[in-house]
Amino acid sequence: MSIPVYPFIIFILCLVPTYQQFPRLCVTQQALRTKECCPVWEGDGSACGARSGRGSCEDVEISEQPDGPQYPFSGLDDREKWPLVFYNRTCQCAGNFMGFNCGDCKFGYFGDTCNERRESLRRNIFHLTRAERNRLISYLNLAKQTISRDYVVATGTYREMENGSNPMFADVSVYDVFVWMHYYVSRNALLGGPGNVWRDVDFGHWAPAFPPWHRVYLLHWEHEIRKLTGDMTFSIPYWDWRDAQDCDVCTDELMGARSPHDLNLISPGSVFSSWKVLCSQSEEYSNRGVLCDARNEGPLRRNPGNHDRNIVQRLPTSADVEFTLSLPNYDTGAMDRTANMSFRNTLEGQPTGLGSSSSLGMHAALHVFMNGSMSSVQGSANDPIFMLHHAFVDSIYEQWLRRHRPSPSQYPESNAPIGHNGDYHMPPFIPLHRNKEYFISSKDLGYEYSYLLDANQRLAESMRPYLDELHDVWPWLILAALCGGIVTVTTAIAILLAKHRFKAWPRRKTWKNFLALPEKQPLIWNNETEASHRNYQTTM
Repeated sequence: MSIPVYPFIIFILCLVPTYQQFPRLCVTQQALRTKECCPVWEGDGSACGARSGRGSCEDVEISEQPDGPQYPFSGLDDREKWPLVFYNRTCQCAGNFMGFNCGDCKFGYFGDTCNERRESLRRNIFHLTRAERNRLISYLNLAKQTISRDYVVATGTYREMENGSNPMFADVSVYDVFVWMHYYVSRNALLGGPGNVWRDVDFGHWAPAFPPWHRVYLLHWEHEIRKLTGDMTFSIPYWDWRDAQDCDVCTDELMGARSPHDLNLISPGSVFSSWKVLCSQSEEYSNRGVLCDARNEGPLRRNPGNHDRNIVQRLPTSADVEFTLSLPNYDTGAMDRTANMSFRNTLEGQPTGLGSSSSLGMHAALHVFMNGSMSSVQGSANDPIFMLHHAFVDSIYEQWLRRHRPSPSQYPESNAPIGHNGDYHMPPFIPLHRNKEYFISSKDLGYEYSYLLDANQRLAESMRPYLDELHDVWPWLILAALCGGIVTVTTAIAILLAKHRFKAWPRRKTWKNFLALPEKQPLIWNNETEASHRNYQTTM
């Protein structure tokens, strides 16, 4: 597949910072020892942009509400009471400002002073124009190839870093920062030593924070692509997989087809065939009792549909989605995999609303169906389909919020699995976000989904790619019409001239004589001619 090169991207590649996870300015020995992450905002040279009223360096406030019984430890995992193991002071931003140094705007706000409110539209990937599809692939690949200037990822625990004396961090690309984040939030807890891990823990899955955490994750990813490319109109598209029979987006024009040489790899005709993955070998890291070291672990893998049918029989249907949306309770019971008739648990993957099922549906079904890098929870974000998939999952969450209009109290304040209570800060985000802050409509966060628009707007959206194709061929249609007109006029003139000339001839001439060809010799059919004709046929 040929990817267009956008000149402004080449220029921006070395100039624009990216923002996510551990700020580079906060991984020095001094910052780790003092546990303070309050970087200077370059706009005014003060920590957290304090001189400009953007924010201030403050103590981190942690909720003391009790967690559920699923994780029976304390003080062993760096994600507990995030971010206190690493930092107890961070920037707290005022007004519409956001970011690790309050240098950015809150979601949905733009401009130098963050006072411009704007709503973005996330579109069906099949309703993108050709130019928009090309930009999406280009932006993804740019993010994969560009080392993050402002953020690094942790390759060791705080204990292994000797309480900050020996920082252990690695440079990765803008895209891979997000791969690492998804690994880090879902990894097993390291209890000390090879193989000594606790598996029944996940700070972003199988509990109430699943929809809010992934909502924030996508918002940050979208935000970073805009900053990297300078394209403030960019929005994540979604893949509406309802009733799909196969991986509709697995083409070389989109997310990459199967390789004809190895069905587990991506087609050489796709730019994604050259992508390398990281943090996908979760079992290896658990067996060694270490964190992912962010090294190259080989090519992106995907073989959709060739999965274990005992776990996932088919892709989710429209009826599956409607049943999920009909459930009135956000979460129930222990608020984990065992929750029955829970919207969150059913959306996440427990089919028919019953917890602890051996089969999987909805969100989890897609991951299993992809049968490759995306099928590992920790390494799933390596596949760019992850973003399209989770954008649609987020849209289902949005539909539920609009249909049921839950009160804020529906989000649990206590006794959820560790990391999932309402006031818990989401690991490993810096800037900090609390789970319950994203139990709100997407419109309050500055974005909308095209298929949730009114009927007329939806029709216009579905027509976009066809109108785009018409726009591309319109000059040719005009040219064809002009050429047709010229031919018609020329023909008419020729006929008129011929008619005029005919009138000037002697009257014994007729149109029959005019159109007849002169006979060079009579058509005589004799025996010699007949014999010659038979010989030709025989020769043939």
